[in-house]
Amino acid sequence: MTAPNPFDLHGHVSVVTGGGSGIGLGIAAGLARAGAAIAIIGRSEQRLQSAQERLRQFDTPVLTVAADVSDEQAISEAMNRIRVEMGGLDSCFANAGVGGGVTPLLDTTLAAFRAVTSVNLDGVFLTLREAARQMVELGSGGSLVAISSLGARQGMPRQHAYSASKAGVTAIVNSLAVELARHGIRANTVQPGWISTEMVDAALDSDVFKNRVLPRVPLRRWGSPEDLAGVAVYLASPASSYHTGDSLLVDGGYSRF
Repeated sequence: MTAPNPFDLHGHVSVVTGGGSGIGLGIAAGLARAGAAIAIIGRSEQRLQSAQERLRQFDTPVLTVAADVSDEQAISEAMNRIRVEMGGLDSCFANAGVGGGVTPLLDTTLAAFRAVTSVNLDGVFLTLREAARQMVELGSGGSLVAISSLGARQGMPRQHAYSASKAGVTAIVNSLAVELARHGIRANTVQPGWISTEMVDAALDSDVFKNRVLPRVPLRRWGSPEDLAGVAVYLASPASSYHTGDSLLVDGGYSRF
């Protein structure tokens, strides 16, 4: 008798915040390709509709929900709707985030700092809390994943709010891994390196940046959102049933060189 494929996600329901573009869409596509039903949360209706069209090629249910992850009521209502309309909730990828620009410390206002952390930290907290609430009520366990950043490990000058929020996300997930294990819920972070997305392409396309940074990437290319698909499927699937409280680095070897 052939053993079941541990990476088969048919019958699995996954939600991805910020799933309308970039890394979130790459993750959603990977999960859908593996058979998961997908719910994507985002602020832009246009991006959500475009992402939905792309994901339909995988012949799996796709639900779009317009919501701001930093809005407590909105994200609570979104998770409730997903559970009801999709029939459950098995994994959640808290990916939505903002960059916040590049500003020297002495010129950074508290308002500007909080504009980043309200989405990147508060929004992830709210997303994971509401997803966990659904999973605990359903009683069937699940997988919580937060998209952190290489910036949580290495110094990123002039990006204090971004780095702080990503380090904070990692700390939250480590706590959840311990607290929620008794419910069969795993919690991990993924820390991408330099991934080509709309948010960072202006920097990646700069000759100065390219000449300084790309030679430090052993694989000699920028990452793509699709490079996060494999690790997402792994973390959502039964293949990672004993893997929790970890940070998985996807950076083409940048941090090792």
